Amino acid sequence: MENNLDTNFDEIINMIETRRNNAYRKVNEELIGLYWDFGKYISEKVNDSNWGDKIVDKLVEFMKREYPTMTGFNRAGIYRMKQFYETYKDNEIVAPLVRQISWTHNVMILGATNSIEEKEFYI
Repeated sequence: MENNLDTNFDEIINMIETRRNNAYRKVNEELIGLYWDFGKYISEKVNDSNWGDKIVDKLVEFMKREYPTMTGFNRAGIYRMKQFYETYKDNEIVAPLVRQISWTHNVMILGATNSIEEKEFYI
């Protein structure tokens, strides 16, 4: 009788795991969306005005002050978000796909590949 109950409970475990995985995917998608939008904002400000290294340094300090527990918003991280946006912004095929993989995988692909074709292959 107990094995039969465990089988029934396996269905509950499957429900929980499915929903948990769905939640992780949605959170990842939102996080990648934030990095995309952040990169777009920085890219546009740098291209449209006199934004330079000093402004980025001020932004880093602002992020530390306003969001002290958020990681990744250091100088290298901000430029990585800018690079991420600029690399894929005009690619209608890849742009939606980058939101489906983790930020770590996106950063690895950006750093380990040279051409957009290589990036597309790995994505």
